[in-house]
Amino acid sequence: MTLSSARRTPLFDQVVAQLREQITTGRWPVGSRIPTEPELVERLGVARNTLREAVRALAHNGLLDIRQGSGTYVLATSELAGVMNRRFAGMPDGDVKELRFTLETAAAALAATRRTGADLDVLDLALARREAAWAADDLETFVRTDAAFHQAVVAAAHNQALSALYADLGELLIAELRGHFEGAPLTPDRMCDHGRLVEAIRAGDPAEASREAAAVFTQRP
Repeated sequence: MTLSSARRTPLFDQVVAQLREQITTGRWPVGSRIPTEPELVERLGVARNTLREAVRALAHNGLLDIRQGSGTYVLATSELAGVMNRRFAGMPDGDVKELRFTLETAAAALAATRRTGADLDVLDLALARREAAWAADDLETFVRTDAAFHQAVVAAAHNQALSALYADLGELLIAELRGHFEGAPLTPDRMCDHGRLVEAIRAGDPAEASREAAAVFTQRP
């Protein structure tokens, strides 16, 4: 069942739209459990059957993961991201790492030639947040802030297709990063410096920015 083939009614469409908005805006972050069925029935003022149909439709499209006995969890922020998660599930981490390498080195080179002053401000802030999360030995916050930093680099490339693709791969890339760093403390000797990448982008040097983006992968312990 897809959203187009589910039993469509104005109320059904409205409930689907309300649930999707909670996901796409980040009010329900990826990995979080959504409110229980009784809570949503009361909050939305709809019948259980309508809510269940809407949840199943979003689960089929890859946004939600229904886990019997546990609840329903946010799996992706868009239908395409859900497709990406299913398509790449089980692929070797090395393949995902190579995909990141290809996208991020290209994005860094473009960012060096296209970045604006506003882009540099975002990069500086993202870098500071990433470093603070590492210093606090907070793995989950670090993973999210590191992902936000790399998303900012891609955004500074000002290529809508590249930004959209990278965003839809976001949870897959986050999972690869989390898997690499979990199981050990975030000690200074394991820190992968991204400051030089920001400076290369600031200097408008595409070759150096691409080299620094590549070095991120070789610096990993």
